[in-house]
Amino acid sequence: MVRLSSTDASLPVAGSRTPRILLIDTLRGVALLAMASYHFTWDLEFFGYLEAGTATHGAWKIYARVIASSFLFLVGVSLLLAHGSGVRWQAFGKRLAMVAGAALVISIATRFAMPEEWIYFGILHNIALSSLIGLAFLRLPPLLTGLLSLVIAGLMVLNNWVAPGILDSEIFNTRMLAWIGFADTMPRSNDYVPVFPWIAAVLAGIAVAGLLRKHGGFVRLASLQGKANRLTWLGRHSLVFYLVHQPVLIGLVYLATLVAPPPAPDPLASFTRSCERSCLDDGNDAGLCTRFCGCTAERVVSQSLFQPMLNGTLDAAGQEKVRSIAQECTAISR
Repeated sequence: MVRLSSTDASLPVAGSRTPRILLIDTLRGVALLAMASYHFTWDLEFFGYLEAGTATHGAWKIYARVIASSFLFLVGVSLLLAHGSGVRWQAFGKRLAMVAGAALVISIATRFAMPEEWIYFGILHNIALSSLIGLAFLRLPPLLTGLLSLVIAGLMVLNNWVAPGILDSEIFNTRMLAWIGFADTMPRSNDYVPVFPWIAAVLAGIAVAGLLRKHGGFVRLASLQGKANRLTWLGRHSLVFYLVHQPVLIGLVYLATLVAPPPAPDPLASFTRSCERSCLDDGNDAGLCTRFCGCTAERVVSQSLFQPMLNGTLDAAGQEKVRSIAQECTAISR
């Protein structure tokens, strides 16, 4: 999301520094606007204008992952452009301190604002750590770095879809270790971007940038955009935009609630829709999901478990009853 130094997109040639590759700043600006559009959707959901789960399921979930991948890919590209011919430690340290400091501010602010879902390792935390890790790959052959990126991505596909949970362990379930990416049950957070699998995107950026440099691709890339535009400017000030845009968007949506309040939600209908989305995301048949969620909703209501479950006040016995209902409805729905 942010530039790693004041010359992220500069291209050193024969001891001199060429003008910035404007297109890279522009692409970062596009990614920032995409991120803002996603966060605006999240804000609308938070205030009740959209159904619960809209921003975290289906196409919106994929959209969020594409945005995060694009930012981290550009981090890798910028890292090699700025430091591929030798790490400029002063510039690197200054930018790293800014990113890490901003990440700390976000953690502290969200810890007070939303203590149950505070951001303990979000996109900025990842960028800071991935930038440090990426330094070790700047001088390696690009093909080797690209191969490692593919291996990491392949392992994550295996872990998430082919053989779910094969790499996960309850050892990583605490916030102290969940940032690595192998938690069996992830601690709740409104922005969770662990090192694995996302380091694969940074390494891919380093690999692609290395290949472009080796084959003269940056000269051609620089020729694609001759003049800066508003997106270019935005990409150059990405850290400021990241820190400011959400408070502004939240404030605007809050003002909208004063003028045109959102309709009062039906908790049971929202629960059923959220259940069906989660069920579909797990790869189940739509008919099975409808039957399962309808069965579950009906039974938790009939046993007076719905409101405590909604409020998060279920005791151990209540939680066991809900698990039993889920198992029964699974068997009935197949």
